[in-house]
Amino acid sequence: MLQAYVPLVLLFALAGAFALFSVAAAPYIGPRRYNKAKLDAYECGIEPSPQPIVGGGRMPVAYYLTAMLFILFDIEMVFLYPFAVSANALGMFGLVEIALFVATVGFAYAYVWRRGGLDWN
Repeated sequence: MLQAYVPLVLLFALAGAFALFSVAAAPYIGPRRYNKAKLDAYECGIEPSPQPIVGGGRMPVAYYLTAMLFILFDIEMVFLYPFAVSANALGMFGLVEIALFVATVGFAYAYVWRRGGLDWN
């Protein structure tokens, strides 16, 4: 009965061995030519500056927050697609579960909205 899991265990062992080998070998086979540009923070190829530049410069944090919220809610909505495909097979149990899921997403959306995460000030 457990013989069916042997290929899966071997695959996990192979993945773990590859990960350990990659981490252990990287310092020896990787490049060692460091310079100031490689050690600085990367900002889309623009030299980072402590003061914002007029007409450009660093992106506001609201841009990144909105992008992350979009990704978060987009991924959550992906979970609705399997329900829509198999709604008849799931019956009342599936309907209750998806209602709880939508309510949870709605609470998260309301929380983000009240906290000002969607404002573009």
